[in-house]
Amino acid sequence: MLTVADIDLHYGASQALKDVSLAAAPGQVTCVLGRNGVGKTSLLRAISGRHRISSGRIEWRGADISRLRPDRRAELGVASVPQGREIFPLLTVRENLETGFALLPRRDRQVPEAVFELFPVLAEMMGRRGGDLSGGQQQQLAIGRAMVTRPKLLLMDEPTEGIQPSIIKDIGRAIGYLRDLGDMAIVLVEQYFDFAMELADSVAVMDRGRIVLAGPRAELDEAEVRRLMTV
Repeated sequence: MLTVADIDLHYGASQALKDVSLAAAPGQVTCVLGRNGVGKTSLLRAISGRHRISSGRIEWRGADISRLRPDRRAELGVASVPQGREIFPLLTVRENLETGFALLPRRDRQVPEAVFELFPVLAEMMGRRGGDLSGGQQQQLAIGRAMVTRPKLLLMDEPTEGIQPSIIKDIGRAIGYLRDLGDMAIVLVEQYFDFAMELADSVAVMDRGRIVLAGPRAELDEAEVRRLMTV
């Protein structure tokens, strides 16, 4: 279980997150929605350790990880699929996937078959450089790379951004598959409303660095969620 409790985050004098609380449970997708610039990416950066919080507490599986470095959080099962994908353009698909091996004991250093079952194109392009792939293929690679680390908490930042519809469907199926394994908590930041609501078990809507609406998807008024995303 991920528990984010009353966190603030600053970039210099600018406050990006204000008293934000969030929970994410294994076997569920927690969607964070909101317009550009409201703090969604900052929230994921706080959870992954890529930016230190100013106050509050982040717990993962009952342990306080608020001050841990990103690599220590990764060792505890936290993985990210960042906005912009951040694959290594000069490395091959195989080499990109194998960058996840550093976190694994030697006996586990192989790419799970599920990566190629979900994204068959990666198996066909193992020798191609990451920079030669299309945007959608790079996104599949970024998700596959995260899966290599066998995460228990997966943070995904707008995985549908700039992606063609056919690959968006593949990404949706992959997220549904990972959720249904039952042992992984997924935090999904999205602006594509229909995609998010189809996958979400719970929803948090952000505005100006705060969460202004949250709850189980089935209990939320979709019209109100849409309004908050466009105000």
